Amino acid sequence: MNPPRTDARRHHDPQVRGFASDNYAGVHPEVMAALALANGGHQVAYGEDDYTENLQRIVRGHFGPTAEAFPVFNGTGANVVALQAVTDRWGAVICAESAHINVDEGGAPERMGGLKLLTVATPDGKLTPELIDRQAYGWEDEHRAMPQVVSITQSTELGTLYTPEEIRAICEHAHAHGMRVHLDGSRIANAAASLDVPMRTFTNAVGVDILSLGGTKNGAMFGEAVVVINQDAVSHMRHLRKLSMQLASKMRFVSVQLEALLAKDLWLRNARHANDMAQRLAEGVRAVHGVEILHPVQVNGVFARLPHEVGERLQKRFRFYFWDESAGVVRWMCSFDTTEEDVDAFVAALKEEMAR
Repeated sequence: MNPPRTDARRHHDPQVRGFASDNYAGVHPEVMAALALANGGHQVAYGEDDYTENLQRIVRGHFGPTAEAFPVFNGTGANVVALQAVTDRWGAVICAESAHINVDEGGAPERMGGLKLLTVATPDGKLTPELIDRQAYGWEDEHRAMPQVVSITQSTELGTLYTPEEIRAICEHAHAHGMRVHLDGSRIANAAASLDVPMRTFTNAVGVDILSLGGTKNGAMFGEAVVVINQDAVSHMRHLRKLSMQLASKMRFVSVQLEALLAKDLWLRNARHANDMAQRLAEGVRAVHGVEILHPVQVNGVFARLPHEVGERLQKRFRFYFWDESAGVVRWMCSFDTTEEDVDAFVAALKEEMAR
């Protein structure tokens, strides 16, 4: 049977690769096939479809029998919905200064979610009980937003990892103060792959109450999910997702992507490959005199410092971002579809530009 005719045209060169973001990658073929499988016929809208129902079974297999998934459109939506679900109107969220919710979400948690972010400077993107205590006070002070949630990111925005024991310590400390723990898991698969443990090992098994489950950075077209682990910590999630404009009418097309990733091991294969390519990139970069890797390369990102003019020239050959332009710090990200040839070509270009 011939494929359906389309008037769409390809507007990009599929051979062009970059190291700017794992969001730049396309859709994994197995996810694309799952989308086609879910297409055709009619399914009940707004999450009452067979694919969303089956996703609940899969999510419970990863995050325990109390887990419930609420698919949403994107990562910012997942974080805003999740944080609203575990705070009161007067509540505040303690997070690292470098956290995505503080730096890269356009103020959405505060402007759209009505939350106050209480930030803490960290050397490596990771909170500790001691760092949390810099903001964990004033619960009875009506002049101060009440700390109600600790939000951590796994893996962090600097590509570093919490061990399960570190997250357990954070959860125990937060719970002792009556606070909940949210985990931003936009790259949770990369963290699990690097630690070589199931995702449950550093989420429900150690006390995380609610998490944002990433899909887009790991091979999905779009879509993430809020996963509620502690049902006692939230209320009216369905209403909250709707009023936050994160309720998809044709939700089966979000759910089936997460099903394709999570039902077997595609999520893990994709993450391991991206991590491996980052290790290959780091090894190549370490051999280039004058380039300094700044943080341990634990997942799929490499943070480095190099002369600013070299970075600017290199950007004309490969897309990537300056992390701190004034300091010459750059971030290079690998994806599920990054190849060894991509990495080697980039390292060769870096060597050429450094030699100029």
